[in-house]
Amino acid sequence: MVWIKFLLSAAVVVLAAIKLAEYGDVIAVRTRLGGVFVGTVFLAGATSLPELIASVSSFRAGVPNLAAGNLFGSNMVNVLLLALVDLITFQVPLMRKVAISHALTATLTTILMLLAAIAIMGDFHSMIGWVGTDSLLIILIYFGGIWLIQRENNGPSAAPAPIAIQPGPEFPSLLKGVVGFAASAGVLVSVVPALVNASSEIAVITNLGAGFVGTALLSLVTSLPELLAALAAVRMGAYDMAVGNLFGSSVFNMLGVGVADFFYTDGRFLADIDPNFALVALLGMLLTNMALLGNLARVERKILFLELDTLAIIIVYLLGMYFLFLRGVGL
Repeated sequence: MVWIKFLLSAAVVVLAAIKLAEYGDVIAVRTRLGGVFVGTVFLAGATSLPELIASVSSFRAGVPNLAAGNLFGSNMVNVLLLALVDLITFQVPLMRKVAISHALTATLTTILMLLAAIAIMGDFHSMIGWVGTDSLLIILIYFGGIWLIQRENNGPSAAPAPIAIQPGPEFPSLLKGVVGFAASAGVLVSVVPALVNASSEIAVITNLGAGFVGTALLSLVTSLPELLAALAAVRMGAYDMAVGNLFGSSVFNMLGVGVADFFYTDGRFLADIDPNFALVALLGMLLTNMALLGNLARVERKILFLELDTLAIIIVYLLGMYFLFLRGVGL
């Protein structure tokens, strides 16, 4: 019964997140936001909203390790999804096709994950109210990094801007986009708690622990909208938007780590979770830097039709999950 509950709630969450991304695209087109900005900030924020809502619901259910596994595990999943998209669209060298400016997003992700890992392992007690100063620092660096990325994309060294999309007469209005976006977010807020409760029950039944279930299972479900949005962007030839969505979602997840502390009133969020989540953060850093290397290295590296860095990312992800299983993360 619990698995049926999990699958049904997961299906609703994924469908709602897809509509959220679609209406987010309407808002982006109608407001004439830049393509890289849309992928890195707006679309990434929309498709990452399930992770943040799931984390807040995990606090209410009394399982903060499930929230941590979801947020940190989603960063590992995002890089895996990037490799899978590259594998599916093997005719197009995705990582070598996109702008090198995505390296800034990947670097920002690495910095934020490293800061989170240090906060998890360090014995810090500095707080402002009920929120840890480490969480506030993560939020501050996030907005500073996003400002830098947007400034770089609009600067003199920016790549030539693509031809702006001219919406036709049947294209939805900005009002419809905003209303649809809000309605989809409302569905997520109402359904995600059921998904979290089912995940918590699965953790108990399987004896895997809430942290590992969050890292391996819940993070995969809440990241499926990113995969579908990236595939849709690739079909349209919007490669920068596809990669920006996945890299940007990882950055947004780290913002979620900081914001989640505002909803966790029992102390410092990063201090109360299993210290093994520092390993999850480090594995996320490793995978992100492997993807960053694939973005920066423009030489061809194939075995038959398969990119070597794509295969390496998939193998490292699977080995990393096995390692986390052996460590009993979140038990």
